[in-house]
Amino acid sequence: MEQPSPGAQQVEHHSEAIDAAIERVVSGDKQAYAIIIREYEKKIYTYCYCILKSREGAEDAVQEIFLKAYQNLSRYEKQASLLTWLYKIAYFHCVDLIRKQSRWHRLLSLCKERLYLSAPTYVNYTEQAVNEMLMHLNWEERNILLLRVVEQYSFEEIGTIMGCKPATLRQRFARLRKKLINQRIQEGGAANGEVAERT
Repeated sequence: MEQPSPGAQQVEHHSEAIDAAIERVVSGDKQAYAIIIREYEKKIYTYCYCILKSREGAEDAVQEIFLKAYQNLSRYEKQASLLTWLYKIAYFHCVDLIRKQSRWHRLLSLCKERLYLSAPTYVNYTEQAVNEMLMHLNWEERNILLLRVVEQYSFEEIGTIMGCKPATLRQRFARLRKKLINQRIQEGGAANGEVAERT
């Protein structure tokens, strides 16, 4: 009878070690998850880096991916290898990041266009200026801008999503637009002396 090769035995032993680590984690042994991370972290990082083209982005993504995997490890089924399962989580996570990044660029572009049209003629908007302004907004303000400007939802639809009255959202959006315009003016978006003359 043919004996399995040393390489095959090593792979089998390795698979058994990972399976044992999975069972320990699912049973409540959090420390055992370090075994899984050490085994697959480099491969998942390389995968994320190839997609995201950013070391920092890939590092952040890896942390989120292993957190998601940990939270859902009890759902892992052994029809596929654990690495394949991790790659699947990584794929959807990276796709979601790219979509969010794309939506952010759309938000920048549309905000620049719409703020420019609604702003006084002496306020100059550049993409960098709009980006800096949006970075100073809180999560709720960004969410309103995203839903209203990018997704073009009505205030009624946004109200359903956020649990707010449409009239309240209209007021918030108006204040938000005014806030962005005033912020740009204060940061030097107006020509010398023109602000004082026009206010």
